[in-house]
Amino acid sequence: MAQHKSAEKRNRQTIRRTAVNRIRVGRIRSTVREVESAIASGDKTKAQAALKVAQPVIMSGVSKGVLKLATASRKMSRLSARIKAIGSTA
Repeated sequence: MAQHKSAEKRNRQTIRRTAVNRIRVGRIRSTVREVESAIASGDKTKAQAALKVAQPVIMSGVSKGVLKLATASRKMSRLSARIKAIGSTA
């Protein structure tokens, strides 16, 4: 239990920031899921369009401190590689 005013304020801020960050992480996961479902359907153009939408969402997560740059780059790279593989498997 916080004893000082500054500690109480810090607790309030932490709760607020946690809620905002959870929303950001959820948005990132949703866009990645949309890309993965487009990849699973086998539609390359739909997957590329979904990736184009997901990229700024993922990178905004980096700028807001929700994701590390290396993690975001790895996600983007792996999704791109899976999209490129769609045409070669058919």
